[in-house]
Amino acid sequence: MFLRSQKKLWTALLILSISSRVTHSLHFDLHSGRTKCIAEDIKSNSMTVGKYSVDNPHEGHDLPQSHKISVKVTSSTGNAYHHADQVANGQFAFSAVEAGDYMACFTAADHKPEVTLSIDFEWRTGVQSKSWATVAKKSQVETMEFDVKSLLDTVNSIHEEMFYLREREEQMQDLNRSTNTKMAWLSLLSLFVCIGVAAMQYVHLKTFFEKKKVI
Repeated sequence: MFLRSQKKLWTALLILSISSRVTHSLHFDLHSGRTKCIAEDIKSNSMTVGKYSVDNPHEGHDLPQSHKISVKVTSSTGNAYHHADQVANGQFAFSAVEAGDYMACFTAADHKPEVTLSIDFEWRTGVQSKSWATVAKKSQVETMEFDVKSLLDTVNSIHEEMFYLREREEQMQDLNRSTNTKMAWLSLLSLFVCIGVAAMQYVHLKTFFEKKKVI
């Protein structure tokens, strides 16, 4: 029963981990002089692609300077992977060297009176970042090839996730073993201390009563 529950737990974790690597398509508002950051948990050696653009409030005209933004993408350790100043749109693509939370921060220039910018942002990670659709053709054979490549890529991603979860499980088991060993030694030490204190008390009381000629 315990093994079955553990398998169900790891299956659920695997599904959650894989489903988290999907396309994040967002539309949000940003006020002048403000900054908004979006975080994405990325595994090491995973490919990630992002694309952003500011909605033009005046169709058919150039985007006003007040609607330009600055964008910076950094890792959890502060390394910058993308930086653009005063742009209306842009994109980034890189392979994550380090695992952790990556931040994409959007900053609107300060402007009086205050304006509100509408921004479209799409962030793909893992399998979703590899746009096989751009290489897929209209013929049936090439479409089948595209489907096979997509499935193969998904299987490889699942395979990598399983190894990652297995590695985490081994780390947790090592930690449990280390903790149990330390607790065992601590218990033995406590036992020896208690025995030593009891022996000292016995000797002290025996000497005291002998002096008092009680025994």
